Amino acid sequence: MRCCGGIFDTPAKEARLAELTRLMEAQGFWDNTEKANEILKEKSGIDRSLQDWQRLNTRLQDLQAMAELVSEEGGQSLLGDLERDLSDAVKDIASAEVAALLSGELDAVNAIVSIHPGAGGTEAQDWAEMLMRMYLRWSEKTGYRTEILDYQNGEEAGVKSVTFIVTGEYAYGRMKAEAGVHRLVRISPFDTNKRRHTSFASVFVYPEVDDTITIVIDDKELRIDTYRASSAGGQHVNKTDSAVRITHLPTGVVVQCQNERSQLKNKNVAMKVLRSRLYELKKKEQEEKMGKLVSEKKDISWGSQIRSYVFHPYQLVKDHRTGIENGNVTAVMDGGLDEFIEAYLLSMVPDSRAPTT
Repeated sequence: MRCCGGIFDTPAKEARLAELTRLMEAQGFWDNTEKANEILKEKSGIDRSLQDWQRLNTRLQDLQAMAELVSEEGGQSLLGDLERDLSDAVKDIASAEVAALLSGELDAVNAIVSIHPGAGGTEAQDWAEMLMRMYLRWSEKTGYRTEILDYQNGEEAGVKSVTFIVTGEYAYGRMKAEAGVHRLVRISPFDTNKRRHTSFASVFVYPEVDDTITIVIDDKELRIDTYRASSAGGQHVNKTDSAVRITHLPTGVVVQCQNERSQLKNKNVAMKVLRSRLYELKKKEQEEKMGKLVSEKKDISWGSQIRSYVFHPYQLVKDHRTGIENGNVTAVMDGGLDEFIEAYLLSMVPDSRAPTT
């Protein structure tokens, strides 16, 4: 089983757990609250991983015992139960394997997702809205909650931009697999000549940083503009200047929110998004300096896509990073993304499939 390989690495985790326990028992542990909370968070993650491993190990032992009964005379009546339980166990092992990979500093937090269409006008804007729906459906199926923070209508259809938050355990750890350029090939519903069009949209994913992470923002470096909201479905739109746009002058990062009725609430939400984006920007700058990350600043155009969605002349969704393909485009667009996300996470660990010696 792959779960028995290096991803779980139970001895190393047990050793680390023992070390963290000693630190927690040391005098003055709570003198540094920020450091103490980091240790508690790490310990909680290791505890969960070890519990998953113990639960799966016990389950496999039970399945082995059942298989032995089936092999004995008169045990064939249990064959159906064994096959069903084995299939369920394989699925649980795969899920636990992916969860074990989500050990990044902020993998467990909520995700803030922004989608922007590339060049192409209505075509690209419609594609951006299709991606938004795909992620909202995936979130619903995964048990995550979502909230639209900002929604800018397209000129004829779709969206000019949309930002939403995905709330749930390991939301960022999973959603980060979707960051990049997404390419669509289809017969355009907006082309009277029914020609094939290629559209692009870019997905940005940021962790929702909490108060334990220090991001210094000087008020003097901010330009705050208010305007009348124009999002779809709001009962109060175009009545008050409740929408807020914040520009961080040193970096040029712009965030906006128009989801709330109150200008103050919109400002608070926009500041939360700004903190998350600045944290991610700072993190990437540090990684680039260390030579661990190739710049991800790519044009939203041909050649830079992480995934292609072909509706015509055939149907296929292909992830260009992992090679994973799925011919059921409808299911993928309805939120069937787990195989792509899991393959991406597994690809981040080169020896994750190595056999145990």
